[in-house]
Amino acid sequence: MRPFRAVLPALVAAVVLSGQDLRYNNGAEPESLDPLRITGIVELDVHHALFEGLTVNDPRTAKGVPGLAQGWHVSPDGRTFTFRLRKAVWSDGTPITAQTVVDSWFRTLDPQVSSECTWLMYDSLVGAKAYHAGRGRKEDVGIKAIDAQTVRATFVAPMPYVPDLLTHWIWAVVPVHAILKHGDAWTKPGNFVGNGPFVLQEWKPQERLVVVKNEKYWDAAHVRLRSITFLPLEDMGAGFEKFKAGEIDWQPGVDATRLDEVRARKDYHCCPAKNIQYYIFNVTRKPFDDVRVRKALSMALDRGMLVAQVLKGDQVPTAGFVPGFGAYRTAKGNGFDPVQARKLLAEGGYPGGKAFPRCQVIYNTNPNHRRVAEWAKQQWKAILGIDVDAVSLDWEALCTVRQKTHDFLIARAGWAADFPDPVNYLGELLRTGSPNNDGLYSNPRADALLDKANRMPLGPARDQVLMQAEDIVITQDQALLPLYFYENRDLIDLGKWGGWHENIMGFHPWKAIYRR
Repeated sequence: MRPFRAVLPALVAAVVLSGQDLRYNNGAEPESLDPLRITGIVELDVHHALFEGLTVNDPRTAKGVPGLAQGWHVSPDGRTFTFRLRKAVWSDGTPITAQTVVDSWFRTLDPQVSSECTWLMYDSLVGAKAYHAGRGRKEDVGIKAIDAQTVRATFVAPMPYVPDLLTHWIWAVVPVHAILKHGDAWTKPGNFVGNGPFVLQEWKPQERLVVVKNEKYWDAAHVRLRSITFLPLEDMGAGFEKFKAGEIDWQPGVDATRLDEVRARKDYHCCPAKNIQYYIFNVTRKPFDDVRVRKALSMALDRGMLVAQVLKGDQVPTAGFVPGFGAYRTAKGNGFDPVQARKLLAEGGYPGGKAFPRCQVIYNTNPNHRRVAEWAKQQWKAILGIDVDAVSLDWEALCTVRQKTHDFLIARAGWAADFPDPVNYLGELLRTGSPNNDGLYSNPRADALLDKANRMPLGPARDQVLMQAEDIVITQDQALLPLYFYENRDLIDLGKWGGWHENIMGFHPWKAIYRR
């Protein structure tokens, strides 16, 4: 997932509401309400109010649970899911059918309108990649309307995490009839049609966007909020002041300069997030083709010091890679141990750093990335006696070197889960041949465990298999060097508001939230 974009600063108008009316600081102005135009959390939070896919996020765990689909059947080989739709309509009363789902997904696969995240669909759905590239037939794509209320989707491999995968916005169901009628103007107030628990009422750019309860939503009886007002206040410090003044009910994100003040509040909530920062080793290049060298560099970094003294922000130090989804537990990894780090480097042929080739750690231009790289450079010199140059590249250049030419030794990277399952980290980034496996790492044992997990139902047994895979790639092989997770940080008074629960994905379905 690409980092979320920031947009122009905005001024917030005080909106006086009462009862089941919630005011939320959205942080910026959405670029669009079209699901295919989502570029970050700014659009995503509004999307969750206005649209509902086949599955939705559980408010406690963020895992995929029935949404527009009331249930599904999985074929014995784990590749085909048959979804039974609810009797549901759009906010204008138009019925939602299986063909609506099919047409929506083909809109996503249309290269003329597709999103930057279309790959998540065409890498998963049978025949979708060839169709998207103009080389395949529509009839060969694995999405079919069996009857008016039944959709069948066939995937390229067994995927027990499909219910989680389909919570991603790229699988959104959209009002094709409204799009055909209004074109790009279909998301404007007066034209807008949605199928979520709320519907667009007002959108005054740089001032507010207001959604109100969708009375035609299939489960409207259980939607307790009357309205949500999204305010585009980008300044987190100003947002905090308005929260304290009672002008905002929920302030996501915290001004890092005021963390001490915020932490003392009972309405402050903090938990590890889905986002991780790490360094990639090119494991095909000397000296990083030697696992002892990779482990030495990992053990020479005190991540606690990095977070506390260098970054001083919303991070959680980690030597493991996958965050704790449910029963899943992050691998221990190879944390700070300078004695063992020096021993391993010597065993790798570089005692005291002697004869270690001078190399570079590359990162994209950003003050935090520069601070981390300079700090790591100093740690590696002080503890291991090796010289590493910190080199800044623009984002495009870093992506080219890291993803296309692989002409690097150590490179900065970050990842935020597209859906709440460990395979989105392990399979997407560390499986042999994966397009996002920038360090060219390969271990058949880890691949076999990932294949095994894909043949298992969701649950603790599958989690154990995936934990074994992470232990191999991180603790045993040190395929990459984890640094820190970010944290989800929110200000909301849970004495006043119910239905809001901490979770790694940071997703809080609006349908579940209510004023106590």
